Order: sequence, then structure tokens, then C-alpha cells
Amino acid sequence: MKVETQGVLLRMFIGESDQYRGMPLYHAIVLKIRELGMSGATVLRGVEGFGAHSRIHTANILRLSQDLPIVIEVIDTEERIRRLVEYLDRMVPEGLLMTVEGVRIIRYARTPGEGKGTPGQEKG
Repeated sequence: MKVETQGVLLRMFIGESDQYRGMPLYHAIVLKIRELGMSGATVLRGVEGFGAHSRIHTANILRLSQDLPIVIEVIDTEERIRRLVEYLDRMVPEGLLMTVEGVRIIRYARTPGEGKGTPGQEKG
């Protein structure tokens, strides 16, 4: 079954070496997202980038960086995203860049009784 709704995408840009209370910042953010009961999060590790200080961070073997770019993406309701941003305001004093944009969410979910039998077989 196909379900369409409106939501908000929050994208956070940080560095791999950023820390919060002795753990990687990206992990602390994911834990908070789960604690808030949000729909999920994805952490992406970049291969190259630069930020506010214009230093190139790269996965190039000749210039291997210990501080690769990290992007965390969360899609949820506007209210839940706002609640997360309020927490992040207190949690991260600097080094965090966020973008927020409206999105159309298309979710495919099984209906009751769907998915029984072998793939390609008629149900009946």
C-alpha cells in the first residue's frame, strides 16, 4: 500500500572528529533522535569536503583525514524536527550547520495478509 504525507527533512553537517560527552557527535545525535521517538536517521560519511575553516578533509590515501565530513539526515513531522533542533541548540555550541526543507514522503507498506507465499506466486 502506498501512503503519501508531507514532512520535513533536517540535514546536519558536522565533522567526523566532533565529540559530545566523550562519544562521536553523530552517534550522540542519533541516540537523541531515537530517544525522541522519531522515524529514523541516516548518517553519511563523506569522502571529501571543507567547512568554515576552509581546510580540505579527504579520504584520499595520500592525504588521509581523520575528520571526514559527516551528514545526518532525518525526515519527520515539523513538530518533531523543531523539538530536535531545540535540543541540538543546547547540545552543540559550534560546528553544526543545519538545513531544513519541506518534503513529500512516499511510503510503501504491506497491507494485512500481503507478502504471504513465495515471490512470483499467485496468492489465493
